[in-house]
Amino acid sequence: MLAYLIRRLAAVVLMLLVVTLVTFGIFFMIPKLTGSDPAAMFIGKQADPAAIEGVRQKLGLGDPILVQFWEFVRGIFLGRDYVGGGSSIHCSAPCFGYSFRNEQAIWPVLLDRLPVTLSLAAGACVLWLLGGVTTGIVSALKRGSLLDRSAMSIALAGVSLPIYFTGLLSLAIFSYQLGWVEGEYVEFAESPGGWFGGLVLPWVTLAFLYAAMYARLTRATMLEILGEDYIRTARAKGLREPVVIGKHALRSTMTPILTILGMDLGALVGGAILTETTFNLPGLGQAAVKAIGDRDLPLILGVTLIAAAAVVVANLVVDLLYSVIDPRVRLS
Repeated sequence: MLAYLIRRLAAVVLMLLVVTLVTFGIFFMIPKLTGSDPAAMFIGKQADPAAIEGVRQKLGLGDPILVQFWEFVRGIFLGRDYVGGGSSIHCSAPCFGYSFRNEQAIWPVLLDRLPVTLSLAAGACVLWLLGGVTTGIVSALKRGSLLDRSAMSIALAGVSLPIYFTGLLSLAIFSYQLGWVEGEYVEFAESPGGWFGGLVLPWVTLAFLYAAMYARLTRATMLEILGEDYIRTARAKGLREPVVIGKHALRSTMTPILTILGMDLGALVGGAILTETTFNLPGLGQAAVKAIGDRDLPLILGVTLIAAAAVVVANLVVDLLYSVIDPRVRLS
């Protein structure tokens, strides 16, 4: 177990370095190949050549790409000093650089928006797991019934309808017309009730999409497992149906569900772009959209690395949980 964990952690570190290198190269090397100068993007349209050259020296944008990458990685762990133009700025670790638009440090911006995205992802995850897995199990046990057909029809609608449609529709009905929930996000420390009211519609809207996918997956997996020999053997031994379903069938069903849960939850930590944009939530997804419009490369890079780290760590946790959920899996 310990050896496996060490190998997986080493693989995680290597994967994050590769993702960081590729992403850094895309953001800071490709613009040069297409005729864009990151230093000019930092200054703005009205910059003179002397100012652009000063920024290039201060940010190290004239160095080879591998040197820039090394300084960037070192700054994440040890901090970094930007020296040039007669001034020096120290960026404390973890340093992701400075915004091209407002010259603010990237890490505090990410840290300020991360709780919003985590709240959205965690709340929606609880709802779609409860609703989707339960619906899938019931549909599998009642295969061919009116309940099964109705549930799968609703699941098909949930998969087909985009977030911006269901989100705007829910806002129009439950917020603007009925006034049941708040329409704006409020920090939890400021008002727990306002925080819940501002997130309940995004939770339900996001969970509706994912619950539909999880319901269909759970139903298909459960139907396959119910036909296995060990399930027939358990029933032949006289075990009660709740024990057969809960102790044997459900544990095997949870393995593929856990796999996609790690991917989905990790991706959402990087920002639920459509949901945050639709409901005007100040999370990482909204920050990424704004940064793309402003061509703010350091902020886009920071959000991308947060998303990549979340996906890699989530997959590591999923691999470790396999042995807990399915006794047939051994970590070695």
